[in-house]
Amino acid sequence: MQAGDLDLSTHGAAHFRAVLPEDEVANLAARLDDDLQGRPGRRLLLDAFTVQMLAATGRIGSIAARFLGPTAQPVRAVLFDKTQAMNWMVAWHQDRTIAVRQRLDAPGFGPWSVKDGITHVAPPIAVLEQMVTLRLHIDACDDDNAPLLIALGSHQLGQVASDAVEAAAGQRPVYACHADVGDVWAYSTPILHASARSVSGRRRRILQIDYAADALPNDLEWLGVERSET
Repeated sequence: MQAGDLDLSTHGAAHFRAVLPEDEVANLAARLDDDLQGRPGRRLLLDAFTVQMLAATGRIGSIAARFLGPTAQPVRAVLFDKTQAMNWMVAWHQDRTIAVRQRLDAPGFGPWSVKDGITHVAPPIAVLEQMVTLRLHIDACDDDNAPLLIALGSHQLGQVASDAVEAAAGQRPVYACHADVGDVWAYSTPILHASARSVSGRRRRILQIDYAADALPNDLEWLGVERSET
């Protein structure tokens, strides 16, 4: 199966080529690299220029709007940097947390955690099923450079218990998500996914953005992705 054959509704993923030209990707990378501070990944807030690009009318955010509608908004951003010095594997799992402005206990939400100073909580699976995750490739990614592995169609399984994830992924076709610089992969947020260690020695930087279109219940608020300017 080719990347162009994948459909978000059926398979849980879709590939968009050359969303940003390489010079714009390089400019974005220069602005983001300081945020990494030598770490393999970091949850972060972004400058106004980048946020505009991620909005529903921007070149990246408009991809999320195709699936979620015009009220799609970026609600969390994470920057990953896999290198020879910072190399790791990720076992099969579902992304299970969202970023919110503050802790307000609500039915079905929990456990709570704080990561990079940002409050996170595991919501009901119904919230995640209405979200889309985009991954913008700052560097090219092939079989040697730890592509994301996805279990096709696994976004339709609902919440999968942690001790059943590997078996559930093993029952589905697995697809390796290759990408060129400036490509974007879109995923249904609950899809089962994993990645191996890189064997190339090249960097594999990815800006991952979660999108939602609906407000949270019980006065909970999405954190969003924009940095407060002071």
